[in-house]
Amino acid sequence: MAKVRQDAWSHEDDLLLAETVLRHIREGSTQLNAFEEVGDQLNRTSAACGFRWNAEVRQNYDQAVAIAKRQRKQNKREQLRQHKTNQTTTSLFKEENNEQLEKQLYNHSKQETLDLNAVIHYLVGLKKQTEQSNKQVIAYSDLEQKHQALLTENKQLKQEVASLQKQLETVQEDYQTFLKIMDRARKMVVFSDEDEKKLPTFIMDKNGNLEQVAR
Repeated sequence: MAKVRQDAWSHEDDLLLAETVLRHIREGSTQLNAFEEVGDQLNRTSAACGFRWNAEVRQNYDQAVAIAKRQRKQNKREQLRQHKTNQTTTSLFKEENNEQLEKQLYNHSKQETLDLNAVIHYLVGLKKQTEQSNKQVIAYSDLEQKHQALLTENKQLKQEVASLQKQLETVQEDYQTFLKIMDRARKMVVFSDEDEKKLPTFIMDKNGNLEQVAR
């Protein structure tokens, strides 16, 4: 049986690394922060986690990385829009002059009317991007479910192999015991010199098989 290095990466380690990196990308964090987080959980250095991601794991998650980056852009766009909206609202309510406030509201309304076509165009494009992103998310979810199913099947197969191995060992032990009993029984029987010459003689080789000795 091949020996497994104690510091080898398991499939669960790779999955944890991929999920953490993708989460950090979606949330606008850096991959270095993801490597440090995984390193703390797996008792590894962030450099080791980064090397593992770039050398082995990333190539299996290119599509997921692209989706995460698009989600990060959408989140930033939404945060920027919300920030601008809050700034505009705060600025309007800080005005003490009612006349100036009405003028600003009027200009703001007029500008919104003029930019209506641009807003519609932007929303149509955003809708298409969202639909495409949703399709990719669904595809990624399906792949993840298939991946989990394969993990479960692999675990069951390993258990079956272990059970068969144990049965084989039991059969081999019974076989060796049987050979020993037969050998002891043969030694307990007393034959005459003439009978012994007629009977074949057997020896047991290193594999536990009986082999007839030529006289």
